[in-house]
Amino acid sequence: MQKLSLRFVVAFIICAAGSVLFGYVASIIRNKSIENFDTSIIAFVQGMESPWLTPIMQAFTWIGSGYVVATVTVIGFILLFFVYRYRQQAFLLVTVIAGTVLLNGLLKVYFKRERPEIHRIMDAPGFSFPSGHTMMAFSLYTILAYIAWRNVKTATGRTLLVLSAGLMITLIAGSRIYLGVHYPSDIVGGIAASAFWVTIVISVYGLYQQQKTTSRQ
Repeated sequence: MQKLSLRFVVAFIICAAGSVLFGYVASIIRNKSIENFDTSIIAFVQGMESPWLTPIMQAFTWIGSGYVVATVTVIGFILLFFVYRYRQQAFLLVTVIAGTVLLNGLLKVYFKRERPEIHRIMDAPGFSFPSGHTMMAFSLYTILAYIAWRNVKTATGRTLLVLSAGLMITLIAGSRIYLGVHYPSDIVGGIAASAFWVTIVISVYGLYQQQKTTSRQ
């Protein structure tokens, strides 16, 4: 019980931090006081532009696209549900991704922020805030790492999971700034929103698992 309580305290802190961060970023976007932050980071990231790096960033943007995320989610669901028989975790994966898609769509429509025009290497449709690629990458790789964490027992394996998930999120999010289709504040807002959503879903899942375990005793 004490362990469960600690988990919910941590979950509450993450949700609160995500909410405050997202609200802060949204507010300074509205009053246009974040321009120096955005332009300075864009200048730094796009200052690394080179013929060999551009196709790599385009590849990571493709990996973070809705088509790839949907494909990975479907494959993950099939493996978890039919092969490994982790059926609750299969639905956990789908719930996180579906909720992220819905949340991102609602937030984009509400804020209606236009995409940056500083230096575009590629075009992208739709509004800018928060970054859909970042939200999807954060949700997908975080929940995959969480599911795998529960089934990997070694410290080395768990460390590799966290590092791999963090690397994929960073590269996909960074590619959006590099390619000129998102402001850095879009990335920060996307991480905050997804962290809030993923934490809620995992917390509800953990509570359900605890109640199920208790009822069997």
